[in-house]
Amino acid sequence: MQFNFSFIDWAIVLAYFIAIVWLSIKKKWQDVDEETFLLSGRKMTLPAFIATLVSTWYGGILGVGEYSYQFGLSEWFLMGFPYYIFSILFAYLLAKKIRKNPALSIPEALSNQYGSKAGGISSIGVFILISPAPYILMLGLLFQFMFGNHGSILIYSILVSLFSILYISFGGFDAVVRTDDLQVILMYLGFFVLLFFAWHVYGSPVKLWNNVPVKYKDLSGGHSLQYIIVWFFIALWTFVSPSFHQRAAAARTPEIAKKGIIYSVMFWTVFDFLSLSCGVYGLKILGHIDKPAMVYPYMANKILPFGMRGIFYVALLATIMSTLDSFLFLSGQTLGRDLLAKFFPKAHRVTLTRISVSLAAALAILLIVIYPSVISLWYVIGSAMLPGLLIPVLGVYLPLFRLKQKYVLPSMILSTGISVLWLVMGTIHSTGGYSESFLGIEPFYPGIFTSIFLWMFGRDKDAEETVFDLTNAEKETG
Repeated sequence: MQFNFSFIDWAIVLAYFIAIVWLSIKKKWQDVDEETFLLSGRKMTLPAFIATLVSTWYGGILGVGEYSYQFGLSEWFLMGFPYYIFSILFAYLLAKKIRKNPALSIPEALSNQYGSKAGGISSIGVFILISPAPYILMLGLLFQFMFGNHGSILIYSILVSLFSILYISFGGFDAVVRTDDLQVILMYLGFFVLLFFAWHVYGSPVKLWNNVPVKYKDLSGGHSLQYIIVWFFIALWTFVSPSFHQRAAAARTPEIAKKGIIYSVMFWTVFDFLSLSCGVYGLKILGHIDKPAMVYPYMANKILPFGMRGIFYVALLATIMSTLDSFLFLSGQTLGRDLLAKFFPKAHRVTLTRISVSLAAALAILLIVIYPSVISLWYVIGSAMLPGLLIPVLGVYLPLFRLKQKYVLPSMILSTGISVLWLVMGTIHSTGGYSESFLGIEPFYPGIFTSIFLWMFGRDKDAEETVFDLTNAEKETG
């Protein structure tokens, strides 16, 4: 499909990038303490909390479009609803406890609870979980399309990475939050615009619903029960999400951490309606397309007038970049202060984190070169990492899941190792190309069953919940 962009559209895109830079350099470069650089001094307000969490959650927006274009309502049921459930559970069970915990990261919390070795092992899993490679690749694909499919995806990916490194290293988590305030507005505005024009071109959502194939109305999307259950299990990722933990820890008060997540779920519900509707409209307006992941850009290119087209593409950029920024910063934090700091104890940790943001981006670019299908790979490896992290992380905050210290490392290593081994065996024995399952079983299952088995034998039944004294902070905030 030929891309059509006017001078006005390009001006809107340029204005977006200028705004991102301006928001990032509002504060002068300065040497700050770790808590300020990594968690904005734990002073995040409720509006800022909601804006940064909501915008960060939709980095895989092109994947959302692909799935909704192909399966309709099933996209919400598998990729939205399970996360609502576990996000609300996170809010009620963990958010306040994370805010009260003095740790600045998941590996540090595990290190404080179970020892430095547990923290070091977990930092490897966390680093893999939050690889920014998928989002760098998506932006590379989007820019290649915007420039008429000229140039290399790798070049665009490198340029996007350099831009993000610039303002993240400069402003730290403050820069991520300030830019997210803008990006959350843009993502909603852009999809409202696309839905409005799709409605005008094709007809109302009622007409759309009455004319889509039956499978688009089926919550399962025609998938097997095992496939559906796997998606619900994968949503447990919420409990070990570094983004959730970082934002809960950065909230001004424990109550803001809890309320912010609950309100975010409400905003996600609205955005899911917008993105799902636009994806299904794409089926009727575009017909068959060779790249379903590009349904949103293709539809915008076809039905939006000049000016509106620029606004929507900025919305796509903002949606992906908000997640890229967060994951790149968290990757740098994990690599710098949680891994490399052990080898460079005299280095200033904020400086080490700033350097590590660049290293994390370089590793992500390398991953893109080696594995062009990095999005699928990240998803598979992420699901393989979850079994080894889930119970140890929950045990830091919930006594029911707390392990005796001698069981922590075996649980993390064996659960992850078995999931990865299952993944490798599935690939080796695949007869039809790449497959992550072995004997028809997803790698998540043997890993999580191993983790549960070790927890049954290694649970610390005498564990008492640690309560951190925040009396002064609570008095200050009323």
